[in-house]
Amino acid sequence: MASMAGLRGSSLAVLEGSIQLSEGSRLAATTSVRLSGGGRAGFGVIRAQTGQLAEGDRQGGRRAMLGALTAGIAGAAFVNSVLAEAKPIKIGPPPPPSGGLPGTQNSDVPRDLDLPIKDRFYIQSLPPNEATQRAKESAKDILGVKELIDKKQWPYVQNDLRLKASYLRYDLNTIIASKPKEEKKNLKQLTSKLFNTISDLDHAAKIKSPEEATKYYTETKSALDDLLVKLG
Repeated sequence: MASMAGLRGSSLAVLEGSIQLSEGSRLAATTSVRLSGGGRAGFGVIRAQTGQLAEGDRQGGRRAMLGALTAGIAGAAFVNSVLAEAKPIKIGPPPPPSGGLPGTQNSDVPRDLDLPIKDRFYIQSLPPNEATQRAKESAKDILGVKELIDKKQWPYVQNDLRLKASYLRYDLNTIIASKPKEEKKNLKQLTSKLFNTISDLDHAAKIKSPEEATKYYTETKSALDDLLVKLG
């Protein structure tokens, strides 16, 4: 009888260990309490507890699936309601071309495509008589930097000089190209002298020298006057 009791006890111990490995810590805590009674009654309790836990897992899985399904249905309903309330957007024709003054080409129309890239320029070309008028306006703006020199606003002096000198150089090239051969040489010499003095004035503004700026401004004004007399 003692050997049978020992065998039964060892069998129950092996069973308890297997349940602990398969069902986890929660199940192991329950079975260890129930095994203290011994005998077949303890074994029956273990089986009952195992069945209850398995049933609980199945119920939890069902609840999780139902919750996910309910959330999906609610999300689809929300999306449908948003789409139902969306207002259509009317798409009209493209906007009209922008830029360009009356009598000139539009800014969004490509120009000078027949010229090499190195000969293209961002300034719109004009006929010689209109280029002369724009050159006089650029010369007037260049002379207007005297006020900036007096205020020692050197970055503004450089910006105005470089911008207006670009326009002036472009228009002078157009004007000179339209002149007779005997006039071109003199105009080119006056133009070269003018841009040398403008370069010196730009350098004076770069080093922030009021004395040199005043000196080269006077020379620039004189060169401009000589050139404008020739342009008429």
